[in-house]
This record gives sequence, C-alpha cells and structure tokens, in this order.
Amino acid sequence: MRFLRIIIWLQLLAGSVLAQRAPHLSYVYPAGGQVGASFQAVVGGQTLVTISNAFFTGEGIEATVVEINRPMNQKDFNALRDRFRELQEKFQSTWRGNAGTNAWTAADSAERDQLRAKLLKNPPNRTANPAMVDTVTLRICLATNAEPGEHELRLAGQNGLSNPLKFFVGTLPEMSKLAARSMSPELERFLARIGGHTPAAGTPKYEARLSLPAIVNGQIMPGGVDRYRFSASRGQQLVFTVGARQLIPYLADAVPGWFEAVLSLYDSQGKELLTEQRFRFRPDPVVHFEVPSDGEYTLEIHDSIFRGREDFVYRLTAGEEPFVTAIFPLGGQPGEKTTVDLAGWNLAEKTILFDGTDRDPGLTTLPGRFINTVPFAIDELPACRERKPNNSAETAQALAMPIIIDGRISAPGQRAVFKFQGRTGEPIVAEVLARRLDSPLDSLLRLTDVSGRQLAINDDFEDKGSGLNTHHADSYLMTSLPAEGTYFLHLSDTQGRGGPDFAYRLRLSEPRPDFALRIVPSSLTVRAGRSVPLTVFALRRDGFTNAINLVLEGAPDGFALGNARIPAGVDKTQLILKAPPQAIERPVALTIAGRASIAGKSVQHIAVPCEDMMQAFAYHHWVPSQQLAVLVR
Repeated sequence: MRFLRIIIWLQLLAGSVLAQRAPHLSYVYPAGGQVGASFQAVVGGQTLVTISNAFFTGEGIEATVVEINRPMNQKDFNALRDRFRELQEKFQSTWRGNAGTNAWTAADSAERDQLRAKLLKNPPNRTANPAMVDTVTLRICLATNAEPGEHELRLAGQNGLSNPLKFFVGTLPEMSKLAARSMSPELERFLARIGGHTPAAGTPKYEARLSLPAIVNGQIMPGGVDRYRFSASRGQQLVFTVGARQLIPYLADAVPGWFEAVLSLYDSQGKELLTEQRFRFRPDPVVHFEVPSDGEYTLEIHDSIFRGREDFVYRLTAGEEPFVTAIFPLGGQPGEKTTVDLAGWNLAEKTILFDGTDRDPGLTTLPGRFINTVPFAIDELPACRERKPNNSAETAQALAMPIIIDGRISAPGQRAVFKFQGRTGEPIVAEVLARRLDSPLDSLLRLTDVSGRQLAINDDFEDKGSGLNTHHADSYLMTSLPAEGTYFLHLSDTQGRGGPDFAYRLRLSEPRPDFALRIVPSSLTVRAGRSVPLTVFALRRDGFTNAINLVLEGAPDGFALGNARIPAGVDKTQLILKAPPQAIERPVALTIAGRASIAGKSVQHIAVPCEDMMQAFAYHHWVPSQQLAVLVR
C-alpha cells in the first residue's frame, strides 16, 4: 500500500512539474481596447521567455506574440558594451585621420547600430521588480462582434499555462500612453558615455488632450502624475471612473496592496474643483462633475502617496455616461419580475424591470447600459418591504419566519427594529446582505428579548467567498432561542450613518444548511496521461456539515477526478485531476460540481475557480476567475 502511494505521488510530481515553473503574469497594458480595434499590448511577468500563445475568454479576441524581452545578464552587457566602445574608437580614429589601414567601413557602421539597439533594448536591470522582469508584446485584434465587458487573458508556452489577467472590451473611443519601462542604472551610465539623453530628474509628468467621451489607458511610474485636458460645456453631467484595483485586485508586495488612485479636477486657471480617492468603500475613485461654465478643464490622476511601477495600470472612463450609485430593492425572487429603483447619473430611466424567469438563487447583475456593474441578489424565500416607522420596540415591524426584508437605513442615527415570535430552543439565522451588494451600509445586528436583554450581537462577518472585499461589513447571527416569546432584531449602521443609498436585505429564517465551493488555482498545466493536484474549499453555511462529492460536468473524454470527496465536517481537500492520454492544443475549460445531501434532497453547486492572491505581504484572498483552464501538454 505504501509503495502504491509513492507511485501515485511520483506521477503527480511528474504531471505538475510544469505547473511549478508555470509563467506568471503581473500586468497587461493596455488592459483593454475598443471593439473592432487592433493594437499592441505589453504583458509583464516571470518565466515568459518561452511564451508562444495567448488565449482569451469569450469570442472575437485574437492575439499573436510579437516579441519577448528579458534583461540581459551583466556579462553579456559588458561584452556588447566593450565591443561598442572599440567601434566608437575606430570611428573617431578614422574621423581624425589616424586610422591607417584600419579605416571605418559600412560593415562597422551596421554592427555599431545593431549593438546600440541591443544595448538599449534589454540592458541588465538590478532594480527591476522580479515579478515583472520579463515582457511579452502582443498584437491584439478585437473583432466587431467581440462582446463588451470583462474577459481573461492567459499566456502559454513550453513551461505551461499562466494565471489569468483581467482584460476589458469597451465601446467608447480609447487612447493610451506609451507602455512604461523602468530605467536601468546600467543603461543610464551607457547613455551618458555615448552622449545619449538620460531621463530628466524629478517627478515624471504626462499631459495629453482628451476628447469626450473616451477611455484612457495609462500606467503610473514612481512619482508619476498624468493630466488630461478637455473642453466641456455648461450643464454637462460628466462622470469620471477609474479602474485600477478593478484590473489588478491585489499586489503581493505593496501596501495597501493595490494601486490607490487619486482623481482631481482643475479649471483653466489651475484651481482645484474637486478630488476623490475612492468611491464610498471602493478604492477606485468615481467623480461626478456638473460643468459650471464653458471652458477648458484638466483631469489629474496619481497614486495617493506617489508610488508607481509597471503594474500600476488604470483605465479611466470619461464622459456623460450612465452610472448607477444605488438601487432598491437589492434583490428579488426567481421566477418573479421585480421593479428596481435606480439612482445615479445620466440614467435614461429611474426604474428597471428585472425578470427573474429562469434565474437561479444567488448573485447576478442588473441588465442595462451602465459603465459600472450593479450586483443583484436572488433568493427563493418570501420577501417583504420594510414599513416605517420601526425604530423602536414599540413600533417594531412584525415578521413571520422565514422572510427577507428589503429596507434602508434612510437617515443618520436611524435603526430598524423587527419583532417575531419564537419557541424554546428554536434555531434562527439573521443575515444582512448590504456591503456585498455595493451598499455603503456597515451593519450592526442585535437580538434582544422582550425585556431588552441582549442575546446575540454581530458587527462584521467574514464571507470567504467574497474575495474582492477586504472589509467584511455585513452581519450574521445564528443562535437558539432560550424560551417561547417575542424577540426583537435591531439593525443599524455601526458608524451611525444613513441615507437613501444605505439599503439592505435582512434574512430571518431557521438555518438553511448549504455550501459553496472554491477551486484554487484557476489555471493548470498537466502532461498527457498524468495527474495534477488542485485544492477545493468548502464554504459551509448555516451549520452544514455533510460530505460533498465532486464530479466533472461535461468534460472531454479522458479527464477524471481522484480523491473527489470532501469528508463531513472538513473544509477543504486536495483533488486529483487526471488528464487524457493525448495532448490538447488549446486550454480546456472544465467545470467541477459538488453534490451533497441536505434534508434528504440532493443539492448541487458549481465550484468557482479562483486565484489565491496575496495582499500586502500577508493577507490571502480567493479572487474569482471566469473559468478553470487546463492545458494538456
């Protein structure tokens, strides 16, 4: 038995050895383009020298590898530099008339030009960040039928398949700065010796003219400040949104762990009109600007503490574009049509009808032409609206379980109080969905009895399935009632804030045991006929403890799973994926599902592929990907 285990793990090692050296991507710039456009993009990362192919999710996006660059080692640089000096001396001797028989030739001129190009192109750079030392230049073509929105880019080569990067397809005109490149000290010294120009000292500045509406692609290098001048007319309702953390959610070796953009607006006299560092709890800023008079204005973007490097990439959307700041209610029911009120800027309608037909419970997004994504929750429990006044035990709104309440903390200092009848020993769950649905509410949830005695309280509950949240501000309570009688739920904002945008969904029910699954990583490389491990995490909800069986859904022939079970009460397992005996040219998108018995019924959920991303040297987050991509070599 022990010998058999050794053989299995040797096969796993052989199958996953490529994945251990797989290429890793840090950024792509620009991180998107306009439908129908063709352009070059630079991808930075590690282990990229063997890259030969680029793959995108979705249709209508094609890319070819144009060039691969890696800084040369110091020995090669010195040899080229010394030969360049010899040619320079030969040229100067000829020019002075001292060359004799060793005169300058056309071949010497061609060799010098080649050497100069090599020395300038890939000089050694001991100050370069190891995570993005290699670069790949792609030629990207977006078809006219390419679907607008978020896609994923992966690169592949002899070392396997890379992790995914976000890539956006837009419909507005786009402009881009030249791709940034960190300066090499060796190159600076070389340029000085040959009489070349070194970069100007001081803070790097960039200015350009902008025609609205547009999307601007940029990178911020150390101390960088980018400015865009534009003309606007009185009364225009302009919206400026920055996608920075939206593109690269977490940086492992930076604090706070992402590019923290600051957006400022100036008039023609240089007077600052407004500045924003974030939009509510989101790090990426959003600015709404009602133009006070016809004239010239300047938009400025930089990092909050003037950091910068190649992966400080942004996409800046500017124009009279529709942006949703809040909705109500935050969710609906499957099979039902829900009228949703919209708040925001440049909205054609103030309401939208969400059709829940053929919709499964879970999180989705509202349809509509908005420049931001608007989350929407679907739950099969009965729902009702909050009835005011309900800010005290005397005016508490009566509820009958199970129920979901859609409401608002509509003014600072306000709270919502609900009452319900309970039995001795009855288990209950009270859960708030607000921050996970882009509401600014930072909820505080308390359970009291009829005498006002506090039985349970919760401020923040960490939802590990919400990988883009760093402040888990929604509340969750699960407890058993001590006696038969009347109980009260008190919902408020932790900081005493409130307003029409502070919406919530409050679930009050008996426990509904359930689970969700996350798979890490979302890109795998495996040799044909071999196996590779990946980790599956079970997010158990409302006390669910049963075992979960894992299965492949609709996979090509030859793929199989081993160790495909998460035991009862266990939160993760190392799954074994076996590849077919033949190589497959392109990555295959696999779907893994989990099945479990809950209250006598078979329940199935699809596992969400994720990347385990580190934030600021310490914190780990499961960032969802669009697909589990497997390359069989």
